[in-house]
Amino acid sequence: MDDLKELQERIGVKFDDATILNTAFVHRSYLNEHKSVKAHNERLEFLGDAVLELVVTEFLYKNYENPEGDLTNWRSALVKTESISEAASRLGFEQYLKMSRGERASSGRSRQLILANSFEAVTGAIYLDQGYRAAKSFISKNIIVNLPEIIERKLYIDSKSLFQELAQEREGLTPRYEVVSEEGPDHDKIFEISVRVGDKVWGKGKGASKQLAQQEAAKKALEKYQK
Repeated sequence: MDDLKELQERIGVKFDDATILNTAFVHRSYLNEHKSVKAHNERLEFLGDAVLELVVTEFLYKNYENPEGDLTNWRSALVKTESISEAASRLGFEQYLKMSRGERASSGRSRQLILANSFEAVTGAIYLDQGYRAAKSFISKNIIVNLPEIIERKLYIDSKSLFQELAQEREGLTPRYEVVSEEGPDHDKIFEISVRVGDKVWGKGKGASKQLAQQEAAKKALEKYQK
């Protein structure tokens, strides 16, 4: 468990039982190639998901008097896969992941999900080993800290919907999304999509699905459009 000492310092949590933290990084696929390993991180992920949602919900309830709809949208933006996978990446979780060779070769949306699941599993591990207060502190430092930017930049609003609203208001036109390219095998494909208003391309985005690529394209378009 010596390789986890640096990680514990990074996340600001010293575990009484580091085996729980180790399990948080074991993907189910790893057990297929390592028969001596008996536990994977899905149960910790299940627990961590619930703790994450509770901590975020409690924070929003106590600090904002906005209507339920606003709070729900903000919570969704904070705990969505993209947000928590980014947090896992910033914390360097990828180097600790234990996966099969096949999963390790994956990319795009699949890798993003694995990273997000590891964040939830670590949250569950912290809760089990150190309790609610430690888990709350971890979530506050790595997830809730993003809320001011989410509110200021309206990142809780679906990018496609917001861009369409602006384009129709300013240009009287509806944005069109076009596939620029498709790369990779069917099970791990990456799409590149552009978004046009009239004859002008306002943004391009890549993603592991057409929907994700469209959202990324709309996000890039918004950044240009709002300047």
